Order: sequence, then C-alpha cells, then structure tokens
Amino acid sequence: MSRIEEAIDISRRPDEVFSYLTDPKHIAEWEESAEAVRTLSEGPLGVGSRFQVQRRIGRLKVPMTMEVTEFDPPRSWHFHGVDGPVRSDLQGTIEPLDDGERSRMTLSLDLEPHGIGKVLVPLVVKPLVRKEIPRDEAHLKELLEAGTA
Repeated sequence: MSRIEEAIDISRRPDEVFSYLTDPKHIAEWEESAEAVRTLSEGPLGVGSRFQVQRRIGRLKVPMTMEVTEFDPPRSWHFHGVDGPVRSDLQGTIEPLDDGERSRMTLSLDLEPHGIGKVLVPLVVKPLVRKEIPRDEAHLKELLEAGTA
C-alpha cells in the first residue's frame, strides 16, 4: 500500500509538540477515530513500549495494539501495529522552524491489511484515513496553539 503523508506547521516549540503527540493518553483528544487508549507497558514511553487504541472505523470498533519502534525526542517516532486486521505503521517527524519557536510536524502512515483487512483497507479504511489525517492535524494544531493541550 502507498503511504499517506501530511504535514502541518504549528506555533509551538518542537519539544512541546513531541511531548503531547507521543503521549498515548492524548491520542483520543486529537485523533477523530480514536475512542480510547490503554497503556500496556510500565514506565515512560520508549522503544518497546506498547499501547492499545480502540478505533471506530465506520460502524466497527477495532482495537489496535501499537509498539514503539523508534523514539528520538523531539525529532521523530515510529509506532507499528502488531495485531488486528488493519495494522498501522505511523512515522512522525518534527522539524524546528523560526529558531525553534514553531514546528513542522509530518505524519506518514501506511496500513497493513491482514485477513479481512485485505478487503477493508482499500475499500473502506484507506479512504476514511485519507480524509481524517488532515482533520486530525488541524485539530492538533488548534489544541496546541490554544494552549488547551
């Protein structure tokens, strides 16, 4: 499958954007399809940590377990889905702008179908995700710039 990539500029420092974005407890605050998140690992988030996101895909509720495979604050992270019919592979980067006073955040997502996901991903999931990511990024920008995050 081809990756979906979107970028947005945010008027917050890279460390602030990274900290909020990579904290699983905030995912449901800014991602439209995320309904709940449960941490599966002890301690601070880092390579090897796991968390589960309960997602709504159309009328389906799908739990997705994610594992952190890269974690380089405040520059980049990589979360990889390890179970379920649709496994997300999410890479993110944050570039400093204006001497570090602003940030450019880029999300790159691929969806790996397994089982019934081979039918769902191209017909249902990928079209929904292509529309959702720009809305999610806009919501994230709004939350961070308003100081509510």
